[in-house]
Amino acid sequence: MPVMTTYKSDFLNILDERGFIHQCSDFEGLDKKLCEGTQSAYVGYDPTGASLHIGHLFTIMILHWFQQAGHKPITLMGGGTALIPDPTLKDKTRPLLTPDEINKNIQSIQGVFSKFLTYDGSKTGGVMVNNYDWLKELDYIGFLRDIGLHFTINRMLTFDSVRLRLDRELPMTFIEFNYMILQGYDFLELHRRYGTILQMGGSDQWGNIINGVELGRKKDNAALFGLTAPLLMTTSGQKMGKTEGGAIWLNADLTSPYDYYQFWRNVEDADVIKLLKIFTTLPLAEIKKLETLRGQDINEAKKILAFEATRLCHGEQAAREAQDTAQKVFEQGGVGEDLPSMTIARERLKAGIPVVDLLVETGLASSKGEARRLIQGGGARVNDGKIESTEHSVSASDLTEDNYIKLSAGKKKHALVRV
Repeated sequence: MPVMTTYKSDFLNILDERGFIHQCSDFEGLDKKLCEGTQSAYVGYDPTGASLHIGHLFTIMILHWFQQAGHKPITLMGGGTALIPDPTLKDKTRPLLTPDEINKNIQSIQGVFSKFLTYDGSKTGGVMVNNYDWLKELDYIGFLRDIGLHFTINRMLTFDSVRLRLDRELPMTFIEFNYMILQGYDFLELHRRYGTILQMGGSDQWGNIINGVELGRKKDNAALFGLTAPLLMTTSGQKMGKTEGGAIWLNADLTSPYDYYQFWRNVEDADVIKLLKIFTTLPLAEIKKLETLRGQDINEAKKILAFEATRLCHGEQAAREAQDTAQKVFEQGGVGEDLPSMTIARERLKAGIPVVDLLVETGLASSKGEARRLIQGGGARVNDGKIESTEHSVSASDLTEDNYIKLSAGKKKHALVRV
């Protein structure tokens, strides 16, 4: 369905202006419903890991603006659906997790939402629910008769997540088909419990969302809606939020505030304005002024993006510390307290440590082979001095007056070795 050019509801206008909209099951109907008073909408998150990442943050920001527009956001934790694998576009079936693993993941990630949403019991206060609460009570035979008959294999085979796997002659288990039915049932259950009229998610969830919309119509004659955000790609064609070191996590213990700041600071020039609109709450008028920057001046917009994105996720103090460290490292040639570091025994340093080993141990290189290539390419440094040989060793003589050794991989990755 084509995107409408104008909206009456504040929420859709905000999403449109900031670049969040990809598809909607019924733009006109949703726009009208959103003008009829406070509504509730949800996004589902399967706790398959200990943290959410930037890809999830895209939809968290949509929920943020939903609440700011005067509506009630629901964050659905997939404690039940995480027990079975979803039919993703990946080649392999997702590994099965135990209930204990899922509960630990939920405890680990749920604190992130309160940084972007307000949970206060008010009319627009956020609600966090777990679909395990209702899925665990289902009677299988009754569920098949009551819900399963509304889903056809013919339709499910048309979904990209299924079709692409079958086209590559890769196996898809029966349990993965069940996932789609359960996700559609979640929408029906939330509508019955909270009057929820809208499910939102990434564009890869379109088929699952439409399942819920249609199930609500067939079972309860309910007018439900689906809305998806576009797949977030960089200008160079890479999936947003992925780096050589892996995903950019929202939990500080997996991606430090400094590394989080640096990710945003180093985005491509052409992506800065788009990302300011999506991942910060800066007024659009301020972002429009930054849009005029050119050349080296774009770095100022990147610093604002990095600070604002880090402030939202990790708080004002962490953002300022990351900002100060980055300034010392990149603009003043020094180091900062927030720079990643590791501690080694002085006795080990006295004997001399191959710099190849230290580059791997500090995480600046993923392997000794990569470390050697980094040195051979002229990108490895000790205390800002270029390393000329892959046989170079670091010793106590390299310690600065402040008892650290600064290692660098290129211009943007640094770490401290302390004793």
